[in-house]
Amino acid sequence: MKLHLDGAPGRNHFTGYGAGYVVVNGTRYERSLVVLPTRIVTDWPATTFDALEPRHLDALAALGAEVVLLGTGANLRFPRPELTRTLVEARVGLEIMDVQAACRTYNILMAEERKVAAALLLG
Repeated sequence: MKLHLDGAPGRNHFTGYGAGYVVVNGTRYERSLVVLPTRIVTDWPATTFDALEPRHLDALAALGAEVVLLGTGANLRFPRPELTRTLVEARVGLEIMDVQAACRTYNILMAEERKVAAALLLG
C-alpha cells in the first residue's frame, strides 16, 4: 500500500508498506529498523518479536522520543513487561501495534511535530 503525506519536507515519513517491508521517503527496507523524523536506525539488532530482548527496547529509551510505536510484525503481539521496563522508567510512551498501523500512526504524529519513533520488526 502506498501512503501519501503532504508537508513535512526534510522529515522521514512512510510512503508505503507491504508484507515484510516498509518504504521510507521512497527507499524500501526489508529488515527491522527504527524510524525517527530526522534519523533512521538501520542497525537495530532486534529481528523478530520472539527474539526481543530487554537491550533492544533499552536502546529505544535513549533516542529522545516522547513516544515509541513498536510494530510487532503483521500481527499485534504484546511484549512481556520486563522487556519494556526501561521505557516505562524513562517515561517514554509505548504503543504496541502491527507494522502497518505503526506506519500510519507515525506519519500522523510526525506531521504534528511530535518526538516519535517507530521501531518496526519486519522479520
